[in-house]
Amino acid sequence: MRFQKLKLPLWVAAGLISTTVVGAEPMIPSQVDTSIYDSFAQAEGQAPVTLMPRAGVPDEDVYQYRGAAPQEAAIEEGATRYLETDFLLNRGIETYGFVELGIGANALGSPWNGPITFNDRAWQGQMNQLYLINERVLKEDQLSVGGRVDLLYGTDFIYTTAAGFDGNWNTGRYYGLAMPQLYGELGTQELNVKFGHFYTLIGYEVVPAIGNFFYTHAYTMQYGEPFTHTGVLGTWNPNDQLSIIGGITNGWDNWDVGLPTNQANPSAGSTSNASFLGAVTFSSSDGTQALTVANASGNEDSGAVNAGGQSFIGARSVTSVVYTNELTDKLTYVYQSDIGYQADANTAVQTQGQQPGSAYWYGVNNYVFYNFTDYLIGGFRLEWFRDNNGYRVSTGGFRPGSLNGNGNGFAGNFWEATWGLNYFVGNNLVIRPELRYDWYSRNQNPVAQSGPGNMPFGPNLNNNSQFYGGCDLIWQF
Repeated sequence: MRFQKLKLPLWVAAGLISTTVVGAEPMIPSQVDTSIYDSFAQAEGQAPVTLMPRAGVPDEDVYQYRGAAPQEAAIEEGATRYLETDFLLNRGIETYGFVELGIGANALGSPWNGPITFNDRAWQGQMNQLYLINERVLKEDQLSVGGRVDLLYGTDFIYTTAAGFDGNWNTGRYYGLAMPQLYGELGTQELNVKFGHFYTLIGYEVVPAIGNFFYTHAYTMQYGEPFTHTGVLGTWNPNDQLSIIGGITNGWDNWDVGLPTNQANPSAGSTSNASFLGAVTFSSSDGTQALTVANASGNEDSGAVNAGGQSFIGARSVTSVVYTNELTDKLTYVYQSDIGYQADANTAVQTQGQQPGSAYWYGVNNYVFYNFTDYLIGGFRLEWFRDNNGYRVSTGGFRPGSLNGNGNGFAGNFWEATWGLNYFVGNNLVIRPELRYDWYSRNQNPVAQSGPGNMPFGPNLNNNSQFYGGCDLIWQF
């Protein structure tokens, strides 16, 4: 590492230092509330299953909390919801939201932060998410009807749209509108069915900024997992230690676009995009540990075409494991791993011993969170992500026009280490400064090394590492 190239943005370093100092001597500790992530809670009372140890946090769906930061202080009152009215509350309808504003930059002088996709613009302020939620919560112990609608406006829209749905609404490069959730529910909190458009069960980090600890995302989440599905899901919580979710969807980030009938590799059942989506969660009796295994499997368009323009269709599967452990009252550890596979990905770089035409990707994430105080939490993330065939991480996944990479993929290993703080100001505001270092090693494969611009970082895609600093704030309303 050449230190002369690491031009750390002074505002980021100052932010980290000042935040730590301020946190050492709180001005109004009695008024601080660390329950900002409680905005995704829907039911009153203790959750049947919690993927992240959180005292007194109610639950909607187990998977919607897998990205929540550890909350050691049990606060009964959450953030003030300025949009709620007695008229709607009396009918069981809750309305709330948040806005996320941030800025980040890399030390290479590139106007884009490379494979960091959600907050991709360097030295340019972004309103990543203006997020609005309307929901009706299922009753705990009796049959009822519920549902939820989420609207997201901001620069993150491009990464959250679904084929055949909200992707058709937008023509802008930077800002647009997405509807990542639109579903109804029937049943109780113990046993229910969800139908419509909803977030995935896969992985640990989530799309809504308020559900994550860090401003930036892991490669595993950005490139290795779906964001949304459309279909039907059933949930069964037989006891406090077990949750089972399963159903059928239209695949990855898809509303109603079917697979082509004129395929390059037709086979029995290849025109159906019906996919399985499911997860099982086991929690310890004291709520300090939880293990979740989730899977999504079905046919997907591999992105490859033959000389006649016909698409190759192949099976795609991704399995995620998430383990959380509250080691002490202040220290929480999270482990996540993903393994993904795509058949008939004919454009992928091949690896010796691998089945021709297939693509694989793997991810291992480690998170450590420490509660310095009730209002200041520190976090560290260490990740290894391998795109075995240059199939998942490519310039084709960047924002249009961001970097001139001609859609080339990066076959090899990605590592990143991220340090960050969550500083809570009152009940509604959290400030999240972070520092991040990424580095990449490409496959020892002549095909993967050929041609210019074959590295993922820098203005000319010629760098194998990048130092990044950023900060955002999230205000609930």
